[in-house]
Amino acid sequence: MNIKTLRIVGFLEGLSFLLLLFIAMPLKYIWGNPILVKFVGMGHGILFILFLAVLFIVCEKQKWSIKMFILGFIASILPFGPFVFDHKLKKFES
Repeated sequence: MNIKTLRIVGFLEGLSFLLLLFIAMPLKYIWGNPILVKFVGMGHGILFILFLAVLFIVCEKQKWSIKMFILGFIASILPFGPFVFDHKLKKFES
């Protein structure tokens, strides 16, 4: 696992979160169609766990402090957070 893998998984996780918040949830609660939440939600959950696992592995491999892991975790639970975190990761990628 490397920083590039973390950036790719982070991008996919962030994208799935935005799809869930801005497309699937309105479809469920405004128009009464919950089917998209089921699939996008499950995909987002898998990507969220994968992102945290890859983040942990990369933090260990790069010898980053716990602060970097916590920043990544906080970024993963905020809308647009993974994209802001990705900007920080670009500085570390070689």
